[in-house]
Amino acid sequence: MVWSGVVFIAWGCAFFEYLFQVPANRIGFTAMTLPQLKILQEVITLTVFVPFAMYYMHQPFKLDYIWAGFCLVGAVYFIFR
Repeated sequence: MVWSGVVFIAWGCAFFEYLFQVPANRIGFTAMTLPQLKILQEVITLTVFVPFAMYYMHQPFKLDYIWAGFCLVGAVYFIFR
C-alpha cells in the first residue's frame, strides 16, 4: 500500500474515534467528575492494550501487569468512593 494510503486510513480512524470521543466526554462529564473519567480511560486502555500486546505482538506475560492492575483497582476504588 502506498504511504499516502496508510496515512489516509490512520487519519480516518482517528477522525471517527474523535467523533465518538468528544460527545462521550461531554455526556460522561455530566455523570462523572473529570478525575473519574480519566481513571476510567486508563483502565479501559490497559484492558485493551495488555491482551493486544500479549496475543498479537507476542509479548510475554509479566507480573508487572498484575501489580499495575492492582494499582488501577486501587485508583478506581479511591476515585469513585
